[in-house]
Amino acid sequence: MAWEVVIGLEVHVQLNTRSKIFCACSTAFGAEPNAHTCPVCLAMPGSLPVLNAAAVDKAIAFGLAIGAEINHRSIFARKNYFYPDLPKGYQISQYEIPIVGRGYLDVLLPNGEEKRVGITRAHLEEDAGKSLHDAYPGESGIDLNRAGTPLLEIVSEPDMRSAAEAVAYLKKLHALVRYLDISDGNMQEGSFRCDANVSLRRPGAPFGTRAEVKNLNSFRFLEKAISYEMLRQQDILESGGKVVQETRLFDANSGETRSMRSKEEANDYRYFPDPDLLPLQLDAERIEQVRKSLPELPDARKARFMAQYGLPAYDAAVLTAQRELADYYEAVATGQDAKLAANWIMGDLLGALNKAGLEIETCPVPARELQILLARIADQTVSGKIAKEIFEILFHEGGSVDAIIDARGLRQITDNTAIAAMIDEIIAKNPQQAAEYRSGKEKLFGFFIGQVMKVSQGKANPDLVNALLREKLQAPATE
Repeated sequence: MAWEVVIGLEVHVQLNTRSKIFCACSTAFGAEPNAHTCPVCLAMPGSLPVLNAAAVDKAIAFGLAIGAEINHRSIFARKNYFYPDLPKGYQISQYEIPIVGRGYLDVLLPNGEEKRVGITRAHLEEDAGKSLHDAYPGESGIDLNRAGTPLLEIVSEPDMRSAAEAVAYLKKLHALVRYLDISDGNMQEGSFRCDANVSLRRPGAPFGTRAEVKNLNSFRFLEKAISYEMLRQQDILESGGKVVQETRLFDANSGETRSMRSKEEANDYRYFPDPDLLPLQLDAERIEQVRKSLPELPDARKARFMAQYGLPAYDAAVLTAQRELADYYEAVATGQDAKLAANWIMGDLLGALNKAGLEIETCPVPARELQILLARIADQTVSGKIAKEIFEILFHEGGSVDAIIDARGLRQITDNTAIAAMIDEIIAKNPQQAAEYRSGKEKLFGFFIGQVMKVSQGKANPDLVNALLREKLQAPATE
């Protein structure tokens, strides 16, 4: 019998509040080490935590977006473990009663099917600091700027059955937290990272022993780590061994996971309610205020794009995968051919951004300029081919569409008389090909199209060229 992989993800989302979760220190990234610290996040004796209200509202927003139960009463606990960059020797987290209960995400899989992945819980907690192992030879440095940054830990059900499903779920979750504007989702800076729990079992059998792969900060690393774990555990099981429950790290250079420590259970952390923090009490009015502030969510926006713009499901899914991309599309599509706008953005624009290693937020072509470019195609100022040349200029050199057209003489030739004169001259220079076309060699029509476009430097209106050329080639040859 084949093995079946069982995957659950624990995703740590750094909330984009201006200050930390229990003190007023800044959460800005990139400051000098230990610049954003105070007695509270340094765990100085006598300091007391005060809960950040903005972090609470962002957690509520997430819970509402996944159709989860928002617990009107939740409790902060102390999770005890020693780590060099955890100043207190414990982490303030939520355990028995989290702020967000059970919810779900509907995920579009690579094969086009939709799958519902359950979310067990989402709880608030503080982040630890960061150990720097390469700053000083033979020593480690500790940067506590990140200590106390608010996190929302999102724990899925073990519902995923392939690395591709796990990646699809993580991408959907990443898009959602950015739509909600509760996190910038910057994976390189650690704002969005996940731990993968991976186990194997025979289909229908109870869950196997799982290994947890920690701190995966890219979709590619997640896929590689799961794929490696599947093979590693399969080799162990098929050789008669037993998988050990442990925490492992993924080595991006080798593509392998390696053992870090034995996996702790909840009782190892000796959870108990934090005596410095009262239970968090939420009333229905506050939850409703957050609900009213929610933006249009990805699934709703996808449905609207299909209804309002007549887009197929695939196009709508691609264009709503990122809030910024969806905003860009709507700015371009206003007053233009919606499907043409989708094709340009999904093809030319995303292709250029990918090649340049850029994101839509740093796109060098403003939405307004792409909108004008499509308008110039529609009013036949330029042809589709010339429009692509203009797009390349916009992307790499900047400028405005109309200025580029005028400066480079790119206006389309729509004068029937001028195009007819070109065609007459080309037919006169190629009498043999004209005769062969008239005798039935239809393929030669493409030869004449090419000649006209060459002479006109691609500026002759293709529809006029096609119509006039057929008219003149069908006419009998003159002596």
